[in-house]
Amino acid sequence: MIDGIIPLWKEAGVTSHDCVARARRLLKTKKVGHSGTLDPSVTGVLPLCIGKATKAVDYLHEAPKAYEGVITLGRATTTEDADGETVEALAVETAPAKQRIEEALQALSGSVTQVPPMFSAVKVRGRKLYEYAREGIEVERPVREACIYDFRLLEMDDAPRGGEFSFKIRVSCSKGTYVRTLAVDAGKKLGYPAHLQQLIRTASGGFEPEHTSTWEELEALVAAGRPEKAVYPVDWAVAHLPAITVSEETAEQISHGRVLPAAWFSEQTMAVKAESGKPLAVYTAHPAKPGIFKPKTMLL
Repeated sequence: MIDGIIPLWKEAGVTSHDCVARARRLLKTKKVGHSGTLDPSVTGVLPLCIGKATKAVDYLHEAPKAYEGVITLGRATTTEDADGETVEALAVETAPAKQRIEEALQALSGSVTQVPPMFSAVKVRGRKLYEYAREGIEVERPVREACIYDFRLLEMDDAPRGGEFSFKIRVSCSKGTYVRTLAVDAGKKLGYPAHLQQLIRTASGGFEPEHTSTWEELEALVAAGRPEKAVYPVDWAVAHLPAITVSEETAEQISHGRVLPAAWFSEQTMAVKAESGKPLAVYTAHPAKPGIFKPKTMLL
């Protein structure tokens, strides 16, 4: 039985749910979960939590993520990406100055409010938004808060082509950020309809491309009886959390669910590690007992 995290390199054309289903079949276990949905057209890092590591999937999901993509000015689409139908067009005759693009991206950094695209997996009244969209039904969408830690220009076309102008960006952001919507908002800052032409997730939960395995590599390891070569410990899921270290004696007591004094903690939610560095549990303030922290998630 595998217990840990497999950072998968997701290819375009499949959903994140498809990847979970395939991993379940390949690894012969139902205990598989992913740490953040990628649209079918998006490639990149998709960490899969296996076995006992599924208990920590929410913490991995909370970790920052990074993307590289291409924003195209001159055309907006129903899906805010290249797959949708054109809903607005305005030919770009002259390329925006580099400084102007950089200023537009900078203006979208920090805390932002986003309305999810109609073609997204957010649920409203028990149904996913894209289900409404496919039926031509417009519904009120929940506003979401996100944090854009870094949004920068990497390179840009020399000149417009066919009335469109594209530039490559890198963005580091919090969970739940819609990079498609960022692309549309960047276009508005520059005075043009826009869409996200291409997107790659380059980091998630501390995992980067060099940590990932493709399906072919993973299947070969399973066939050779060495799937553990693709597995990382659950430590990665909580590496971004503030942590305290406890003695061996306390670590043993934690394994039996011991509560701990609040004075030991400086944050509302923290990881607790053994002297070896191994994470034991995630603790949070007790809702009914002031001065006490209790286990929220056991990682043993």
